Amino acid sequence: MRMRKPYAFFFLILCCFLILTAFTGCTAFPSAEVHLEETVSSEPSETIKPETDAASAISSGEEKSSMKTGIIAEQILEGETGTIHYSYYLPEDYDTQKKYPLMMVMPGYDMMWFGEESSGSNLDWDGFLCWTQLQEEMIVVSAQLTDWHDTSARQAIELTEYFLANFSVDVSRVYAAGYSAGGETMSQAVSMRPDLYAAYLHGASQWDGDYAPIAENGTAVYIFMAEHDEYYGSQRAWSAYNSLHDAYEKAGWSEEQISNVLQIQTPNDEWFAQRGVTSNYHGGGNVVFGEDDVLNWVLSHTKEENES
Repeated sequence: MRMRKPYAFFFLILCCFLILTAFTGCTAFPSAEVHLEETVSSEPSETIKPETDAASAISSGEEKSSMKTGIIAEQILEGETGTIHYSYYLPEDYDTQKKYPLMMVMPGYDMMWFGEESSGSNLDWDGFLCWTQLQEEMIVVSAQLTDWHDTSARQAIELTEYFLANFSVDVSRVYAAGYSAGGETMSQAVSMRPDLYAAYLHGASQWDGDYAPIAENGTAVYIFMAEHDEYYGSQRAWSAYNSLHDAYEKAGWSEEQISNVLQIQTPNDEWFAQRGVTSNYHGGGNVVFGEDDVLNWVLSHTKEENES
């Protein structure tokens, strides 16, 4: 049976259309997939870098509004004593035309530098945060050092001098605080350079520094240790206090003058229980950083007043 011409004509067109679609379809979809892959791979992965040091902004003359403020984490100072890992806090309204107190805080063993996995482990520590939350604005620095001996003490001093040279600091109001291993470090640093520090909070630690330089420079010291500290024992706190007291006496200070610059507190278990600590009194010693009267005592001292 013969097909009529109109139907034959349309049949021919349909066949051509189907053949053409088959050929073009085979190349269209792979082309779209290649384009998608190229789009994804062309986007660079984001790299998180440490915040730009505010000292760089100061030296380059940048406006205050462009400087990094708040908590600035995981910085590195390549110093004469080696690599120093640290974080710091600048007040939100930091102004280079003003002078700010400087607080250097050194944490305990579990917040020291043990590699990248420990980076920033000191940022949630009350010993760092408490100073940032006071009414008075100040610069707060916390280092993660690698030991608690002579090298770490020299690094603490070098970091202090770095901030004095590069930030707007009131040189008469430079302070230090150390807890546990950090206290061993800072007691050495403060005795090596007592001319730098107006006052020092020595928390739950033994004293590894000298005593005479502290008295000769009039550096104020507040010693805090739990009566039943499991690691050091409160007797080490009293030993440090008595040795410092003797050093002040030899330097010609009266009892009244000594009481203004030297304090000790060794709370009993009941005192700690009132603050929610019923065991691990060494670790619980961190509660001292929640005691505003202690913090304000430290900040009440200046180099001029101590030396007068």
